[in-house]
Amino acid sequence: MNFNQTFSILFWLKKSKMNKQGLVPIWARITVDGQRAEFSTQKQIFPKFWDPENSKVLEKYSEAGQINDYLTLVKAEVIKHYNILISTKEIVSADDVKKSYKGVKEIKKTFLQLFRQFNQHLLERREVNDLSEGRHKRFQILYGKCRDFVKSKFRRTDVDLDELKLNFIVEFEHYLRAVEKIGHNTAMKYAKDLKQIMKYGVMLEYISTNPFEHFKCSIKKTKREFLDQEELDLLYKKEFNVKRLEEVRDCYVFSCYTGYAYSDAEALTVDDIAVGIDGEKWIIRNRKKTDTTENVPLLPIPLEIIEKYRDHEYCKAFKKLLPMNSNQRYNAYLKEVADLCGIKKKLTTHTARHTFATTVLLLNDVPMETAMELLGHTDIRTTQIYGKIVQKKISSDMQKLKGKLSKPYISNEKKFYK
Repeated sequence: MNFNQTFSILFWLKKSKMNKQGLVPIWARITVDGQRAEFSTQKQIFPKFWDPENSKVLEKYSEAGQINDYLTLVKAEVIKHYNILISTKEIVSADDVKKSYKGVKEIKKTFLQLFRQFNQHLLERREVNDLSEGRHKRFQILYGKCRDFVKSKFRRTDVDLDELKLNFIVEFEHYLRAVEKIGHNTAMKYAKDLKQIMKYGVMLEYISTNPFEHFKCSIKKTKREFLDQEELDLLYKKEFNVKRLEEVRDCYVFSCYTGYAYSDAEALTVDDIAVGIDGEKWIIRNRKKTDTTENVPLLPIPLEIIEKYRDHEYCKAFKKLLPMNSNQRYNAYLKEVADLCGIKKKLTTHTARHTFATTVLLLNDVPMETAMELLGHTDIRTTQIYGKIVQKKISSDMQKLKGKLSKPYISNEKKFYK
């Protein structure tokens, strides 16, 4: 028994393991005679809520009490294991204490437990306005599909994390397409999200490696549909007898001239309008999907739409710019709008955004770099996809033009030789 050993334990943030959302895991460091052993406490937090001097969470964080109590418990358990070891061994190392503690406290995590914990963190980020509602909702939907799949595959309500192998995600992707009747690209997006869940489990040290890491999420190229100027003008000028359809049409046209997706357009408030460097009105805010600052100058038509709904009951009550319905109703009403306008293309928030990129911007000679900024893209290669669409359309239009120009010439030529 060695009474001259020095021993300490402290908690710290391992910033090298910060995730894309800015959350940092809280780690514990055991030091015995200057030697260290470290492990994750399986808790994580935004750095601004951490008190490094006192190694605890600041009280202003909503879950400070719960996390600090947990850290106190961890510290007490580590000390207990250290005291047990020094009573039986001549020399105790920091790694001995860590192994003793982990051997007693380590509990196997299940797949759906990890998923629920992940969704709870997404909810916390949602509450601090750090995550879009759509992204949180997508993981909630995925949780339900995974729960049903586990029940179908294992005939159980849950499964241990260490039971998961690569074949799980392979069979899950097949299940989505065969049983849930989900398209290839959507199934791949769900699979990509599932890989993120496992990556989260690795970060928290519930599992040593991501069993789905080598699953390739292949996305098939799809046709990006957009309205041409004639269709956009037809939509804008159409008169509706039903108020809800007129409102939906206006919200859609607004997106066609600003590039805002549904979640971003629905979130716009009067506070997002500001005077830009040119003295004109701009929308200045962050895009939820990419967390990039997006400054969009307002063209005459979206300005007119904003003014039209300035005194709308819903807009006044919630300080919103537009009277947007729920996403589901919005898309359903857009189908009615398209039918009444005689537009055969499917009107969605995606086609509105594609219309802004192609018909409004690139076909009017707006430079690619400017389009990238207005669309909120973080990679110009994403914007260049629209450039290729524009080139194809120009090529197609020129071929039609050549055909029209050649016909009269051939006709006159034949007449001349007669």
